[in-house]
Amino acid sequence: MGLHKILKIVVGILGVVALVIAGVVTTLDSEGLQEELKAVGGNVNAIEVPSSISYLMIIAYIVLALILVLVIIFVLKGLASGGNAKNTLIGVGAFLVVIAISYFLASGVETPMKDGEVLSANGARWVGAGINAFYILAATAIGLMLFSGAKKLVK
Repeated sequence: MGLHKILKIVVGILGVVALVIAGVVTTLDSEGLQEELKAVGGNVNAIEVPSSISYLMIIAYIVLALILVLVIIFVLKGLASGGNAKNTLIGVGAFLVVIAISYFLASGVETPMKDGEVLSANGARWVGAGINAFYILAATAIGLMLFSGAKKLVK
């Protein structure tokens, strides 16, 4: 097994572990996080916990922005160096059509949230549109995989 494959597996495992830890951290309030840190031997004050998380979130947003910029650069570079722009534009257009259909199928109602604020009707409609788009794209992907598998079985 090559070094590249081993590194890909290690990165995948570390990514899953980081995702689980991030999920735990984001679901806890400051008191719950303080209790978790004390349980593993950490000694922190209640004031330090939210500020340290906010610094980590800022770093995460910077990394996310950097990744998005690099992805856009490399996609545009690939298109400029002989990539099939027609197929790319068809894919982007199909995705925008799915988003538009999802938005028009969604309904929005003002919704009170746990922290006392109110989610606007438009915000609720966008949340519904995101869920609808996920279902449409997931069903399409599953359908295409089944179609491809059935096509291979027939041949």
